[in-house]
Amino acid sequence: MRFCKFSHITLACGLLLSGGPALGQLGLFSTEQRIQFTREWKGERFPDGRPKVPDSVIERLRNVTAEEAWGVLMRHRYYNQFEGGWKVINPSENRLVGRVVTAVFMPRRPDVDSIIMEIGKKEGRVGLGQNSWVIDTLVKGDVLVVDLFGKIKDGTFAGDNLATSIYTKSGNGFVVDGAVRDVSGIQQIKGCQVYVRGTDPSALREVTLMGINVPIRIGQVMVMPGDIVVSDPEGLTFIPPQLAEEVADTAELIHARDEWGHQMLREGRYTPGQIDGRWTKQMIEEFNKWAEQKGYKVRMKPQEQ
Repeated sequence: MRFCKFSHITLACGLLLSGGPALGQLGLFSTEQRIQFTREWKGERFPDGRPKVPDSVIERLRNVTAEEAWGVLMRHRYYNQFEGGWKVINPSENRLVGRVVTAVFMPRRPDVDSIIMEIGKKEGRVGLGQNSWVIDTLVKGDVLVVDLFGKIKDGTFAGDNLATSIYTKSGNGFVVDGAVRDVSGIQQIKGCQVYVRGTDPSALREVTLMGINVPIRIGQVMVMPGDIVVSDPEGLTFIPPQLAEEVADTAELIHARDEWGHQMLREGRYTPGQIDGRWTKQMIEEFNKWAEQKGYKVRMKPQEQ
């Protein structure tokens, strides 16, 4: 079955009218489909089927750069996982890292919007603002990622009130392929990094929420619920959950190798040519012993040279 943005309306309404999924599953996917389309993830899941990468792995990803993640993603043929060109509110040395919760909006169409509102009421969703429905689903460690098709004027997903709620529930900032408002208020929410395409004083209008925790498009990236988003100065990398630990391992190995290599150069035990070139078996053994003593989890194998 082919899924595209223009199919969201038909498929979403079909699922909604069939009896309505549980809270947090508005739109394109049922729990079973969410599991099916993330089947390479073999670990724990949230009740709605979203992959739940362990906190310990997420913590290890906090220092990963786009380049370090990119090498792993390329090996596995994930060529479209990075998106740059963001305006960042509350930039920080600390990375924005967490499990993705997705939401997709479309330009409002009255007949479709009326169905969404009816089903939202039946599902117990609070308020007329559909953006708040998404926020109500967040838990600690989540990063809300919103596809608002790049809309700026009247495309402001949140102001300082909703941003406060997002940060309180998730402990994280959020990402909007669209805009936010009340920037001066959002700037007062310390630690809440916000990645947006622009800002505007207008309120969100003439859009309809078509899915929560469904596949979305953010620029050149297909983002899936349960991906791990990692920010760095270059932009945002969206890591499939089944590759998160491998990315963490690879980055940790790179960091450890650099640290050991710098130490060897300072001590004069090896030349720059030896450190930058192919390591000998003796060097690898020395590195692995040092890494173990330093508490690193990774070890180097001869074939990794």
